[in-house]
Amino acid sequence: MAAHNRTADAFVSNRIYAHIVGWGMAVPDRVLSNNDLAAIVETSDEWIVTRTGIHERRIAGETESTATLGLKAAQRALEVAEILPIELDMVIVATSTPEYIFPSTASLIQDWLGAAKAGAFDLSAACSGFVYAVNFAAQAIRSGSIETALVIGSETMSRVLDWQDRGTCILFGDGAGAVVLKASDVEGGVLSSVLRSDGSGWDLLTIPTVGSQDAELPGADSVQQKMGKMYMNGGEVFKFATRVIGESIQQALAQAGLTINDVKLIIPHQANARIIQSAARALKVEPELFMSNLERYGNTSAASIPIALCEAVEMGKIKQDDHIVFVGFGGGLSWGAMVVRWGRPESVERRALYRQRQQFSYFLAHWRRRLVRVSRRFNETLGRIRPEQGRIRRLRRKVERQPLD
Repeated sequence: MAAHNRTADAFVSNRIYAHIVGWGMAVPDRVLSNNDLAAIVETSDEWIVTRTGIHERRIAGETESTATLGLKAAQRALEVAEILPIELDMVIVATSTPEYIFPSTASLIQDWLGAAKAGAFDLSAACSGFVYAVNFAAQAIRSGSIETALVIGSETMSRVLDWQDRGTCILFGDGAGAVVLKASDVEGGVLSSVLRSDGSGWDLLTIPTVGSQDAELPGADSVQQKMGKMYMNGGEVFKFATRVIGESIQQALAQAGLTINDVKLIIPHQANARIIQSAARALKVEPELFMSNLERYGNTSAASIPIALCEAVEMGKIKQDDHIVFVGFGGGLSWGAMVVRWGRPESVERRALYRQRQQFSYFLAHWRRRLVRVSRRFNETLGRIRPEQGRIRRLRRKVERQPLD
């Protein structure tokens, strides 16, 4: 109640801020190296490294999916934040590879976590999705409508790749990252964001799926696109990315009243080493200002920024009150940049028995899910039995009314 009153008071004075207070990541165990790829498609380690900077990537196993990877990342983010699932108001999953068209992957994770009070939905903005999702969560917090949000970027790109297309299969991998955002009246957290789209480039990076009318749409690329498989015009996407990264970063910094000299670290979407190098030249900064881990994970689409964020924190590259920038770009065409002042808004005492309470909440969520399903099956069976019982009773009454011979 005290936290709610503090947030309400901050809202009255128009000073609610959305801080990142938890972070976590999850990647599959299976590693696919460039040499492994050379056995599948005509390529080589040298060719891939020279053009992309990628050495290896992670590939989801048979029991792993966008939802299961997202769940693991979410649990680790909640653990860092010391927030119980029941305290969440919103769950957003940014993904291009959802578990189903519907229900949303976010709804599955919300159920598995036991976040019974949270709304949940997926956000589709391709590789820009994480920046978009954090922005929407931060806006909801700043409006006063929610206090705590979980944002996940999770992908299993390996399942939408054409493994005979050397232009795409060498680039992508699987993984998930998550952050927890929380309201505070202490200045900081998400300071500004710029979201943009140019739908005229829809056919440059696309995955045709159910209901797709790509063949009939004007301006479609002449290359044959395969249903459910990624197609990318690499050259055009490269030119697009190198143009928008610097522009969007400068715009987001201007909104926050900052300059590039105030930035401690830029965490870009991990697409290509040459794109990052080009962005550094455009901004006239050293390449070391950009966090990069794509040599080990490749392009994990909406998961790439939160995964890189987690590793940057672990490596000590981000400290309290540092200004950092997220920048994403991808299919849509879409792009976005965000400025964040890093750090928890106040010193937080460790919550007593938090780990035990967290594990107990997952235990309850598991058994609630099983009980709900058993109850539904029972009601379905009962629903079939009751009409049959009624029919038998009607037949019995009819027989009883018949005169005896």
